[in-house]
Amino acid sequence: MATDDEMTLAERRKYLHLMQKSYQTTDRAGRGRLLDTMESVTGLDRKSLIRLMAGDLTRRPRRRQRGQEYGLELDRALRVIAESHNYICAERLTPNLVALAEQLARHGELQLTEQLRQQLARISEATVYRRLDRLLQDQPRRTRRPPRPTFPLARAIPMRPIAWDEKQPGHFEVDLVHQSGPNASGEYVHTLQMIDVATGWSERAAVLGRSYLVTRT
Repeated sequence: MATDDEMTLAERRKYLHLMQKSYQTTDRAGRGRLLDTMESVTGLDRKSLIRLMAGDLTRRPRRRQRGQEYGLELDRALRVIAESHNYICAERLTPNLVALAEQLARHGELQLTEQLRQQLARISEATVYRRLDRLLQDQPRRTRRPPRPTFPLARAIPMRPIAWDEKQPGHFEVDLVHQSGPNASGEYVHTLQMIDVATGWSERAAVLGRSYLVTRT
């Protein structure tokens, strides 16, 4: 688990199980120190921790299982939205679901009812991730090629992965899109595309070929 992530419920219970024995066998001052540590690690209120340390930490099964809140209509909408935006990650997709659905509805790609709009507005990022993972499991996936050795000139160019939540403008994703059609032989037009990660601003230019002479301008 990453240090800046919140504990899941299962991780928190496991941690409290490990701490409970020490808590019950130490003196008052020791309990205070342990509570300080547990409060910092779990983010739980001190009184809640005292209650949990005195009780049984075994999780009990639900008496009644949750009903299925989202149905086929939402699944169809998620599939259309994800496909139209090249299957971007759930972290980027979820906050914009309503706006993306409204845009697709204006172009007749999606039927947006009021019920669907409300579901898209309240669905969680984790639920979007799970449902898309299930919906797209039958999609054919391209075989990844092993990485090619880089040239010394390419290694000299400052490149690094950019965080999806980058706030500072000026970090670009750069792509050279081939417009060759089914036949990639000979010279053909490419699209040089730059997208600012923070703002979403984009700029595109058509170039003939992909040599240094055409891309430097």
